[in-house]
Amino acid sequence: MSLEELIPKFKFIKLLNSDSQFKNISLLGKINDKDAIITIEKSHFSFNNDDDDDEISNFINNNITDILQITNNDVYYWGLNLLKQDLNKNPSSKLNLIYPATETHLKKFNKGKIHIINETPILYLKIVEPYIKTMKGKRLEWVKNILYKDAEKESVIFRNNDFVLIPDMKWDGKNLETLYLVAIVLRDDISSIRDLNESHIDYLINIQETIKSQVVNFYSKDNENSIISKDKLRIFVHYQPSYYHFHIHVVNTSFPGIGETINCGRAILLSDIIENLKFLGPKGYLNRSITYGLNDNHDLWELGLKNYV
Repeated sequence: MSLEELIPKFKFIKLLNSDSQFKNISLLGKINDKDAIITIEKSHFSFNNDDDDDEISNFINNNITDILQITNNDVYYWGLNLLKQDLNKNPSSKLNLIYPATETHLKKFNKGKIHIINETPILYLKIVEPYIKTMKGKRLEWVKNILYKDAEKESVIFRNNDFVLIPDMKWDGKNLETLYLVAIVLRDDISSIRDLNESHIDYLINIQETIKSQVVNFYSKDNENSIISKDKLRIFVHYQPSYYHFHIHVVNTSFPGIGETINCGRAILLSDIIENLKFLGPKGYLNRSITYGLNDNHDLWELGLKNYV
């Protein structure tokens, strides 16, 4: 079924999260008696310096309606207004659906408190590694579909023998200021940075440089004044990741709107990972403690990490 067919079947149950900073809400409901999560995010204005001045002027003059002033002070005015919407140029919001949603999805969207964890190599082997093994199989079927079964092939930006580069579901696919891509590696032996060691240095360097060149090439080919350049790409990895098949995040440095997912204690620059591997020896990240933020609704919290804060 398509998104257009599924959304009208959504039966609301409860609000999972409402974020005033990033202008989004996450809702839990049912579709055909199965859990579903809808995320609605107010969309970014898709104008940039390359747009025709008349186009922007017409937007201001013709699309702002029903203005209600809240207050003013000296030269400052605050108010509310309505905007005429256009699905291609000025959509009112971006819509994501997860269906059927698993318990893991529910915990991810149900806002909890963040705790700082110092995960030693012993804690990793005792608690985290066994957990990762339970997160394989069917849970990664959607990743396998992208890598090996041509799922989302119409969205693929680049593919070689090392990785597939596609837009992340957090991006609207249009506004380069909020560019968000993900590179998923074509190998199954790396679940997270814990599996990386000095033997992966050249492999990661090659991936990083290929990402930079291919992203710039792809988004500049039809735009001589593209805002994307190699030094405008933030390339990083999450720990803990949201799924345990090694993948790399690529965002425009102009885009701050991805919340805690880019905070220190969650996001680690790929260039820093490469440098660290030069000093960590044959066991790589298995040799060191890693400090990160963990939500208390994460399974790892209840599996025992809460006892080591």
